[in-house]
Amino acid sequence: MRTIIEIKDLKKRYGDGTVALKGVNLNLTKRLTTVIGRNGAGKTTMMRILSTQLMPSSGKAVVDGLDVVRDAWMLRKKLVSIPQEASPMGFLTPMEHLKTYLIARGSTMGQAAKDAENALRTLELWDARNTPADELSGGMKRKIFVAMALAANAEVVFLDEPTTGLDPLSRLEVWSAVKMLKGTVVLTTHYMEEAQELSEEIAMVDHGECIGFGTVQSLLKKFRGMVRAETGADGAKGRYTIGNTKIRYVKLRDAEHYVDEGYTIKPITLEDLFVIRGVELES
Repeated sequence: MRTIIEIKDLKKRYGDGTVALKGVNLNLTKRLTTVIGRNGAGKTTMMRILSTQLMPSSGKAVVDGLDVVRDAWMLRKKLVSIPQEASPMGFLTPMEHLKTYLIARGSTMGQAAKDAENALRTLELWDARNTPADELSGGMKRKIFVAMALAANAEVVFLDEPTTGLDPLSRLEVWSAVKMLKGTVVLTTHYMEEAQELSEEIAMVDHGECIGFGTVQSLLKKFRGMVRAETGADGAKGRYTIGNTKIRYVKLRDAEHYVDEGYTIKPITLEDLFVIRGVELES
């Protein structure tokens, strides 16, 4: 299977001495990969490096055969990057956003209008094409950016927390839009149901390192039952304390029948993997 994104010993140290990436190694081969991790884990730094917005301190990253440093100008023609803080200009309509964006990328006026129409129809934004963005819902505003990526026919799309702050219905609208993208998609998220719904593979990043990589099921298998308590428990495998809540992780088939006084009994889920630190991987 072809490696679409190759990351080798990627490191980033900022000028104030903060180490954001300690040496990430990943080979991404699937159409949609989700990067999960706590705030400050290094997710956004990695996304910015991969999308040629930030120089790495050392290491190497290759996206679709192009080096992110040496071939940055060529690579930018093939990718779209949508940061978490992106918001549409309130007085512009979805059609105006797309046409302006496509012309800036080099399209002619006629081709931009055609590609914009196709994308807006595909993402069910056509009826709102002439409505100022300020009058649209949160989900529709985010879909404008996904429509930009779709209209640009980008080969690689980077989405940094695309549904942060959206209500459940708006999130579902954006999920549907993301699934329609034709290129390779890499996104970050704090919503574990989002990662589980969209991802073919997941990379878990913590303290600037990749601590897990694979499908949802392979990650759950690797981590299941290997958790140790950080505080307030006896260190027995499978036990963990978060605040005043004590959890005992067991296999799914045992969850209904297992008893451990004082502990909540549950199978480990993707959300638990996001929360837990200091887990031991199975050899």
